Amino acid sequence: MTAQQIPADLVVRGGTVLTFDTAGTVADGVAVRDGRVVALSDLDDHIGPDTEVLDLAGRTVLPGINDAHLHATWLGARWPHPLLGPAHEENAVTTTAERRTAILRAGDICASLGITSYTEPGLGPGESGCFSAEVLDEYAALLHEGLLRARVTVLRLFGLLDGASALPDFARGLDTPVPDTDPEWLAVTGVKIFADGIPPMRTAWTHHCYADGTHGALLVDGPEGRAAALAGMITLAHRKGLVVGVHATGERSIEAALAHLRDGDHLVHGDLVTPAQLRRMAARRVGLTTQPAIATAMRPLVAAALGDDVAATAWPLQEILDAGVRLTLSSDAPVVTPDWRVHLAAAGELLGAHGVTPDLTARLLRCYTTEAAVQDGSASWKGSLEPGMAADFCVLAANPVDVPLADLPSVAFELTVTGGRIVHKG
Repeated sequence: MTAQQIPADLVVRGGTVLTFDTAGTVADGVAVRDGRVVALSDLDDHIGPDTEVLDLAGRTVLPGINDAHLHATWLGARWPHPLLGPAHEENAVTTTAERRTAILRAGDICASLGITSYTEPGLGPGESGCFSAEVLDEYAALLHEGLLRARVTVLRLFGLLDGASALPDFARGLDTPVPDTDPEWLAVTGVKIFADGIPPMRTAWTHHCYADGTHGALLVDGPEGRAAALAGMITLAHRKGLVVGVHATGERSIEAALAHLRDGDHLVHGDLVTPAQLRRMAARRVGLTTQPAIATAMRPLVAAALGDDVAATAWPLQEILDAGVRLTLSSDAPVVTPDWRVHLAAAGELLGAHGVTPDLTARLLRCYTTEAAVQDGSASWKGSLEPGMAADFCVLAANPVDVPLADLPSVAFELTVTGGRIVHKG
C-alpha cells in the first residue's frame, strides 16, 4: 500500500470476477471502500491492517442480481409457497409489524440468492395488504433505520393489482406525496399500469379468439373510453417526469400502450408480442421485462385458452434477443421462485440451448444485471463492477458461463455483498 493510499474496507481475490463492463473485462479480485469498487487489480496496494480480505479459492464473482419485477413484500408473506404451486394461505400483511416482517424476510431471501436490487412493481392507495401505500412508508422507515438489505425501486399503482383502474383515480394518485428517500437505496421512479390481464384467465386483450368466443379487453377506463384512458395515464405520468411500466400480455394491449410509451418505459410480460411490435420497441428503446420460468409453466394453459399454435409463438425469447429490444429477465416472485438460476435455465429451454453456451449465458446474465440497471435508471452507478460503481456483487461456487444453462440451479451461492456490506455468507 502506498503512503497516500487509503486502505479498502474489503478485498476479495483469488478467483474470477465477471465485471460486465462494456469490454467484458475479467479480473481476479475486487477492492471495496465506502460501498464502491475502488480497484480490480494491484489489490495488495489496497490492503491495510483493518481490511477484510476474503480468498475466493477459485470461485466466481458477478455483479449483484437485479430482479426487475419482484413483489418482495408479497414474497415475504408467502415464501416458500409460490402462487403457482400447492394452495397455501399466506401470512397476513395488515399492520406495521406485519409489513416490516414481510419486507425483512424478503430481504433475507433475496440476499441468499445474490439479489442486491429489485423493483417492487405496484404499491399504492388503491390496494391493500402487500401492495398498499403503507408498504412504501415501511420501506422508507427501514431505509432510515439502515435495515434494507437490497436496493429497491418502486413503481406506484393507482388501481387494482391485476384489475381495473380509472383515469380520474390515476390523476389524483399522481399528486399524492412520496416519502423522503435515498434514491440509491429506495427510489420511487414511476408508475405501473395494468393494461390487461393474462391469457390463461382469458383477460389478455388479443385478436385471437378464446374458446368462449371473447377476445379480452383493456382493464383501464375513463370518460372517453378505454384506449383513450390508457393513453391519458401514460401522458400524465410523463408530464410528471415518471417512467411507466405497463402490464400488457395480449398483442392488442401491447399495441395500445406502445403507441404512447417512450425511451425509459417498459412493458411487463409481453406474452403475445409480435415481431413488428418488437422492431418498434427496439427503435423507440421501450424495454421488455419477461419471466422465462413463468413462460415454461404457463404455456400449456395458454394452449388451453388460445390453442397450440398461439402458445407455440408466445414468449418469443429468441426473436426478442434478435430484435435488440432492451430486455430484462425477472421472476415476478412469488408467482414463481425468485431464484434467477431457475429463470436462466428456463430461458435456455425456451431458446433450445444445449451444453455450455458462454456468450448466450453472459448475455442473459446481463439481462439480470446491467440491463436491469438501465431499466431502473441507475446504470451510471450500478450493474457492473468497475471502479466507482456500487460494490454490489455475489460469489458463486462455479463460473456460470462455464456451466450449461440447464445446470445453473445446482451452482451454489457463497456470498452476497450490497453496498460493500456482506449481507449473506453461505
